[in-house]
Amino acid sequence: MPPMRRKGDLPEKLCAQCGRPFAWRKKWERAWDEVRYCSDRCRSEAKTARGRG
Repeated sequence: MPPMRRKGDLPEKLCAQCGRPFAWRKKWERAWDEVRYCSDRCRSEAKTARGRG
């Protein structure tokens, strides 16, 4: 079993929509390089903003 990691030791990114930092999640393990948004809400807001302008 791999050693435990503290939440503070996890990698972080800034959300492309709201600019808030968000941490790595297990469900993003295989696609961490492609993750750009912190939530579904930010992702959908980015899509609507892109469509308007």
